[in-house]
Amino acid sequence: MSQVRRQAALRPRPSWGWQDAAACRGEDLVLFFGPDGERQPEREIRERKAKEICAQCPVRTECLDYAISRPEKYGTWGGLNEDERASERRRRMRRANAAA
Repeated sequence: MSQVRRQAALRPRPSWGWQDAAACRGEDLVLFFGPDGERQPEREIRERKAKEICAQCPVRTECLDYAISRPEKYGTWGGLNEDERASERRRRMRRANAAA
């Protein structure tokens, strides 16, 4: 078995169970992942609608933690867009480094 396969086999598999309880389950994916070439006003409206759904979600924290740990580069996850998640990721890294 190659080293890469061994490392992949040792990594914990992500738990997807939280997705079953997600408020976005069954919603149109375009709401959370905008189309190519989307203009800023349309993006702001779309993201606001997606974040309203996220705000009511019982697994918002799990979703955000998943997206930050990957890191997911696109879409609205856990109520945050791409730029907001990048900021949150940096904030968490600073906090972890300060605690170490």
